[in-house]
Amino acid sequence: MFHIGDCVVFTRDGARGIVLEVDDHSCHVLWEDYFVSWEKKELLKVDKELTKKQTIRVSSNISHPLS
Repeated sequence: MFHIGDCVVFTRDGARGIVLEVDDHSCHVLWEDYFVSWEKKELLKVDKELTKKQTIRVSSNISHPLS
């Protein structure tokens, strides 16, 4: 199962990307070269380790309105 934010690998060439949207048969992916495309789910593999390592980094001098 694919989720928004998953890191994926395109099985045909090893390209890496991040899932932006998911529908019944495909995923909208932002690739490492900043190209965006819809790909069939069967051509993608979730990279669980890379997905776990993802973090959002912000400068320490930025305050969030909810914090």
